[in-house]
Amino acid sequence: MPYPFLSEEWISAAREIRAKHAHVEASTQVAVAVRINQVITGVPFGSGTVLAYFDTSGGAIEMELGSLDNPDATVTTDYATARSIFVDQDPAAGMQALMNGKVTVEGDMMKLLALQATIVNAGDAELVASEMKEITE
Repeated sequence: MPYPFLSEEWISAAREIRAKHAHVEASTQVAVAVRINQVITGVPFGSGTVLAYFDTSGGAIEMELGSLDNPDATVTTDYATARSIFVDQDPAAGMQALMNGKVTVEGDMMKLLALQATIVNAGDAELVASEMKEITE
């Protein structure tokens, strides 16, 4: 069943997908520790803003709602851009949005770029991305 991207239901379903692929992720530990907070604006549910984060400091990719203390960087973008980057896996959309000011970054840009490479190369990345698309409205 599809859910709105970044909704509580979507995050729960995404956790299940990650758990299903944990055996592969465990054999391909993430080499770069990156802690990134995200502020997603223009969200079509709730208060209109979602706080989320990526954390690879434990060796695996963790994506959750909320925010981290002392992140390496904080990324702010709109909902449509975030969906294009994370669900559609469109790196060109991310780069274009950054150049057009739709994405702002506070903190260590190099860590953000390391995160992008980490996600693309981790475990069953293509299969996980495909399953994430299936759960997304």
